[in-house]
Amino acid sequence: MNIQQKKWLYLILLSIVWGSSFILMKKALIGLTPIQLGALRVLIASLFLLLIGFKSLKEIKKRHYKHIISTALLGTFFPVFLFAYAVNGIDSSIASILNSLTPFNTFIVGALAFGFTFKKQQLFGIIIGLLGTVLLILKGADLNPNQNYWFSILVIIASIGYAFNVNIVKKHLHDISALSIVAGNFLLLVIPSFVVLYFTDFFNTFEYTETKLTALGYITILAVLGTGIAKVFYNKMVHLASPIFASSVTYLIPIVAVFLGVLDGERLGPIQIFAGTIILLGVYLVNKKK
Repeated sequence: MNIQQKKWLYLILLSIVWGSSFILMKKALIGLTPIQLGALRVLIASLFLLLIGFKSLKEIKKRHYKHIISTALLGTFFPVFLFAYAVNGIDSSIASILNSLTPFNTFIVGALAFGFTFKKQQLFGIIIGLLGTVLLILKGADLNPNQNYWFSILVIIASIGYAFNVNIVKKHLHDISALSIVAGNFLLLVIPSFVVLYFTDFFNTFEYTETKLTALGYITILAVLGTGIAKVFYNKMVHLASPIFASSVTYLIPIVAVFLGVLDGERLGPIQIFAGTIILLGVYLVNKKK
């Protein structure tokens, strides 16, 4: 399989896995609090990744660790909590559409923090994407008055974290394997996630009811597939492709997430679909080479 085929294979697999993660979060929140969901997601993924990737840690040199810490916090630790709280406040399908801002933010971060240059077309794409985001949030609040659309801001913040993550991996961690990056990330996150979970009183209050155990099952699937294995695939794709191509997985994620959300009874109006399309158009213009 050549590099081009591998890039697209990773893109499709990640879109399916991460597209499903929003509904898995929603289901897990039936038996867990958002902060417990985030901490368990990181802790379970950490144990899994260290089990399969501990030997790869020897690839990490002293000079890499400041970037490993940055990607661990910006690309994993903070986003998992932000998304857990966001999905607790708004529909999973809306959160997935807002997550489409990741390649859009990847370009902005790359231009402001990593020395990339703007083109007029890309600036136009940014403006279109922002308009689509505002429309999506405002109309979503009208359609679902029982939901708090201020939680949308959490998704946007998380997408900025992802944007920093992909640029850092591409620029500073390109000389070590994807598995070593992810194993290094989660090695650093084991203790913080355990501490967070401990202070939620999870270990004293968890009840072995069907609801709680089902929620634990959902979060285990999410942690192993959506956080663990997917992180390895994503970093492999970053090594093979540009940061913009890698972050473009978020073009396909909403298709999977919206489909699953609608099956689960979530309401998505025509204007929201239109707003999501505007966001994707803006991202397309930002990424278009000519």
